[in-house]
Amino acid sequence: MTARKSNVYSGEVTITNEQITDLPLQAFDGPVAVINTSELLPAVFEEINKHPVSGFDTETRPSFKKGQLYSVSLLQIAIPEKVFLIRLQHTGLDRHIINFFENENIVKAGIGIRDDIIALQRLKDFQPKGFVDLSPVAKKVGLQVESVKKLTALLLGFRISKSAQTSNWEVEKLSPKQVDYAATDAWVCRELYQRLENMTINKNVD
Repeated sequence: MTARKSNVYSGEVTITNEQITDLPLQAFDGPVAVINTSELLPAVFEEINKHPVSGFDTETRPSFKKGQLYSVSLLQIAIPEKVFLIRLQHTGLDRHIINFFENENIVKAGIGIRDDIIALQRLKDFQPKGFVDLSPVAKKVGLQVESVKKLTALLLGFRISKSAQTSNWEVEKLSPKQVDYAATDAWVCRELYQRLENMTINKNVD
């Protein structure tokens, strides 16, 4: 069972931080598969590739020193009712991942995707296809919010925690808090894509 999401969108184009604070806190509570070895990737992507739309996000260990940069640590992919957390420092950018990134028939929906792609291409070159950045889509339907936190609050009717964002994503074992955070970000991106797609269709019909 996944976290309950609101089906009520009030028609507002923006939302304040105060309004977000008043919303219920929710997180993805369906199955989450943490992938620590490349041997699991063929079966993982066999499952992922069955779905035409996925939520997409990445996490990188934060740097607190000038000039110090870390590679992408975690790749999050959400499909209906399930999220995969792929620990790239253990799996590498395997050919199954590259094939997924280059598959134009599968939507990879996220926010701020350009920076994610650039960071991933530092690990291995690929030609990104099928990626959809939700921020420009939100602008096209007249919304005045761009962050995943505000879009979730405005369109899905709940708030999500960002408290684990600056944690160490290269730890030996991810904490439950990190797993919840990472899975939720990918899950809401998929939900937001579907909500924005419906809004786009309705706007074009009108």
